[in-house]
Amino acid sequence: EFTVLGIPCLGLNGGATFKHNEAFSFQVATDDQAETDRLWDAIVGNGGQESACGWCKDKWGLSWQITPRALTDAVNDPDRAAAKRAFDAMMEMRKIDIAAIEAARRG
Repeated sequence: EFTVLGIPCLGLNGGATFKHNEAFSFQVATDDQAETDRLWDAIVGNGGQESACGWCKDKWGLSWQITPRALTDAVNDPDRAAAKRAFDAMMEMRKIDIAAIEAARRG
């Protein structure tokens, strides 16, 4: 039993019959670059692995997407051209760089 962001969770060992896969993952919304960096670095720097678009895996193979709220705001911008620029910038990233997302959004 463990808690994630105040939510009680239960992990079961299903043995060799039930392998973990990416159908179960965590998404964490962050408020700023410092929080994004802290969480990303804690996961990747502790035996984890980087992936694309804010995704990473922890040392147990669980997938996490560390998603700054600024990214969510940018890709949902009513100015569809600005949203596309932000999305395209995100597609080139591993850990999300909020300043680069905001610059892309502005054009």
